[in-house]
Amino acid sequence: MKLLTNDIRERLISNGRQSRDRIERGEDPPNFKPVVKLFTPDAGATWLLTELDPDDPDIAWGLCDLGLGCAELGTVRISEIEAVRGPLGLPVERDRFFEADRPISQYATEAQRHGRIQA
Repeated sequence: MKLLTNDIRERLISNGRQSRDRIERGEDPPNFKPVVKLFTPDAGATWLLTELDPDDPDIAWGLCDLGLGCAELGTVRISEIEAVRGPLGLPVERDRFFEADRPISQYATEAQRHGRIQA
């Protein structure tokens, strides 16, 4: 399974452009809803991604939780996520049924409270 379909990749890059443009104008970055949820089926890692860097689309931004109880907002390389394998050797998958119902900041607040991403 492709982690990022063409549609998902386009939405992430569009968000990345909007974020970059707002920051360049001295405005706060947007508080997007996550576009995609990635996870390890045999471990506790989860990524909720909101954007890709339009100048380097291997760099994503979102909420990252490696299953250690400390989810954080930041950047991650898609190529690194693609290389991750859980304890049973299973690759990262995309949650095909995930639909964000709130902005990334709310997922982050909830993850801090519960010690993991709840999505």
